Amino acid sequence: MDALYPRLLVRDFAAAVAFYQAVMRDLHGVEPVKVIPEATYANWDVDGQAGLVLFGRAAVSAAVGTSGLPESAVAQDVAMLVMRVDDVEAAAACLTGHGARLVAPPQDRPAWGPTLRTAHLRDPEGTLIELQSY
Repeated sequence: MDALYPRLLVRDFAAAVAFYQAVMRDLHGVEPVKVIPEATYANWDVDGQAGLVLFGRAAVSAAVGTSGLPESAVAQDVAMLVMRVDDVEAAAACLTGHGARLVAPPQDRPAWGPTLRTAHLRDPEGTLIELQSY
């Protein structure tokens, strides 16, 4: 059962699918289970469980009645996609190679965890991504 998984609500569905299709293939060796452009829906499974879902922001705003509100984001991030990887530097290079923007370079974070190493990037939509290894 897919109890918990990230669902990113995206403005540019085609660009988000292209980015995450390349990233999920390169980092985790998985292809999308389905990509349905007319429904602005795509999902990837990892080890038989939902790993990542993309869904069009416009479809969700129509469903929850927020279509008339401004699209602008709040000043601070309210969500982050975390990917555990074996090599933070290699994963950061992979993501930037697919169009992500590096916002905090790979570094040790002993205050967060004794052996934690992270890098922070933004995907083409601006979603904050943390790459981490222990």
